[in-house]
Amino acid sequence: MNRPAAVRRRVVAAVVLAVAAATTAACGTETPSVPTPAHTARFSRSLHDLLPQSVRSRGVLRVGTDASYAPMSAFGPDGLTIIGMEPDLGAQLGRVLGVRLQFDQNDFSKLLGRVADGKLDLAISAVTDTPQRAVNVDFVNYFSTGTSIVVQRGNPAAVTELKDLCGKVVAVENGTTQVDLLRRTQKNCGSKPIRMRTYPTNSDALVQLRTGRAVAVLNDYPPAAFLVSDVRTRSQYQLASNEQFEPGLYGIVVAKDQPQLRDAVRGALQQLLRSGVYADVLAGWHVQEGAVRQITVNSGR
Repeated sequence: MNRPAAVRRRVVAAVVLAVAAATTAACGTETPSVPTPAHTARFSRSLHDLLPQSVRSRGVLRVGTDASYAPMSAFGPDGLTIIGMEPDLGAQLGRVLGVRLQFDQNDFSKLLGRVADGKLDLAISAVTDTPQRAVNVDFVNYFSTGTSIVVQRGNPAAVTELKDLCGKVVAVENGTTQVDLLRRTQKNCGSKPIRMRTYPTNSDALVQLRTGRAVAVLNDYPPAAFLVSDVRTRSQYQLASNEQFEPGLYGIVVAKDQPQLRDAVRGALQQLLRSGVYADVLAGWHVQEGAVRQITVNSGR
């Protein structure tokens, strides 16, 4: 997953331009988005018929997300509309399945439980597929990325690697794979353990970094790239290095007792991948480097 710095800088700039364009478009409209994909998503009767009767009756799939993770999912300027690559991908999935995907804000750490107990039909929120999580829910994989270290602009604590976090305060969002990554890193810290602080949202964790109460925040690469280049935040943050740690797969979360829904979502994603719509959506947000070549289920390492 490591890439030359020059390539990475181009990707970072492109991510910011995409988010800026979408948030500008959000002003005064109820359906902000990047440009419509060049390819067309087509309705599939067979996939629609796989949906639970309750979903077909109401015409809506209830989707949970934590909208604090631009450019994947984030609130637009109105503070209500959720925009990003994931809502745009969800809109295209809805066209194939013949229903609307309704994205609602949820606590990230509660997403899997809410899907498992039926309060949500799906979770689409940059959730990394892991064997531990796949014990309780299923994942339909749609994106690949790794973890980046975000530090204050100027990097006053001179952090470049995970081992540099030993003995320091690090802020992360509760329930994320970054929490697990820091716990594994602890084993090599000896008498100077990482002082990990967890928060309900990624935005809360970033407040700790911005105010100097933490020396770093761990984010997936696309949100980290956005932070360090967006005109509103680039004076405050930078990447500690160009390295992505422990690359993994994002998955759409589906309850274990809904295998037909899982298969419908997988089939719809496969159609979007074959038709070119999937590539269009990722390109619209300039996150195409995270594209997968096939749609898999429960493929986390």
